[in-house]
This record gives sequence, C-alpha cells and structure tokens, in this order.
Amino acid sequence: MPVTFHLVPAEVWAEADPTGPYVAASVADEGFVHCTDGADELVATAERHLRDDPRPYLVLTVDLARVGSPWRYDAPGSPYPHIYGPIDRSAVLRVTPIDRGSDGAFLAFEG
Repeated sequence: MPVTFHLVPAEVWAEADPTGPYVAASVADEGFVHCTDGADELVATAERHLRDDPRPYLVLTVDLARVGSPWRYDAPGSPYPHIYGPIDRSAVLRVTPIDRGSDGAFLAFEG
C-alpha cells in the first residue's frame, strides 16, 4: 500500500461533496493533484509553497493503490507523485490538521 500526503485548506475540504471523489483545484489548473511522500518532506513543501497562506490546512493521507485515477512520479526519484484526476474517498485513509506556529510556520507532522 503506497501512501502519500496531500495538503488541502480546511475550508476547501469542508465544502467538498463528502459522497463523491475529492477533486483538487489543481486538476483544472494543472491536470493533476500534488502529493508529497514523507512527513518531513510534507512540512518542507508546505513551508515552500503555503507559508504565506494563513488558512488552516489539513493533511490527507492517501492510499495510492486506491485513488481510482492514474498517478505517477513525473520526476524519477522524487518524493512528489501526481494524481491525474479525482481521488476516490475510499483512498483517503486519514484527514489530520497540520499545526502552525504563531509566525505561520508549519510544524512537524507525524504521518
């Protein structure tokens, strides 16, 4: 069971239809869902790309074997799989808030 992580604003997850697959906004914009392997790399990714976004974020723990859409590592050896379409809800194993410091920094996450 290959597991990866996806960061989503809490409000976006709350507004998504819980009876259907999850479709990240990046599917329309870029054609795929961004994911990150490993808890430490997830925090580093959040710091690089989301530090200035003050919204609370959630981490989706995703079973890649169950996503229901094609996925692949576009850069061989990278920790960033891309899912090319919606994520079946059955593939979301956990939804966990990721804590932030008073300065907005993302804190360590234990996947």
